[in-house]
Amino acid sequence: MRLLEVSGVSVTFDGFRAIDNLSLAVEDRGLRAVIGPNGAGKTTFMDIVTGKTRPDEGRVVWGEENANLLKLRESRIAQAGIGRKFQRPTVFEDQTVRENLAMSLKAPRGPFAVLFARRAEEGRIRGIADEVGLAGQLSRRSGELSHGQKQWLEIGMLLAQDPRLLLVDEPAAGMTPAEREHTTDLLRRLARDRAVVVVEHDMDFVRRLDCRVTVLHEGSVLAEGSLDFVTSNPDVIDVYLGR
Repeated sequence: MRLLEVSGVSVTFDGFRAIDNLSLAVEDRGLRAVIGPNGAGKTTFMDIVTGKTRPDEGRVVWGEENANLLKLRESRIAQAGIGRKFQRPTVFEDQTVRENLAMSLKAPRGPFAVLFARRAEEGRIRGIADEVGLAGQLSRRSGELSHGQKQWLEIGMLLAQDPRLLLVDEPAAGMTPAEREHTTDLLRRLARDRAVVVVEHDMDFVRRLDCRVTVLHEGSVLAEGSLDFVTSNPDVIDVYLGR
């Protein structure tokens, strides 16, 4: 089932066409990598989906009810189930891992939910910490974590919001080989239950993800398919890989 559909979207900044009639669809679960040269429109694509940028034309449709994301504010889009992780981790460094995750949890609803919130919250926090590989770091101040651990914490903070779609920007940047391997396993595991879209420049990391790849160029889709398929495309070699 299609979870997100971007159709005929274009946007221009000061005469520069950053997105040009872009159309692509994301299924309700699974892993997708988006690659392309600088200026291809990768960041603008994420900005449009999350409501940060409004396109000049086109449609962005979300979920089973075909909700028009272009009519929603950024906060409402996040509440609808779209989480975005930027390249540089943004965690509260003076707070512990537990406190970061607790602040990110969805607020309980109803009197009975509030009554039992603390016990459920602690269980949820421990479950998320275990899922991202920080089960032994809950009491540690977040500023003391390694770069990779901060990345995992931010992913955990997004998971606390129960997103249906995760947009992840260059997760492998600055990581050690061991952290990159852990991140690969984490993203592939998360994609079993939700959609995960990874924007990445590191082709070795993309190959480890072993997923469908979309190549953007000049704001539109240049090629799509397996990594081997797109990297054998002469146009992709010319505009991206050959540089």
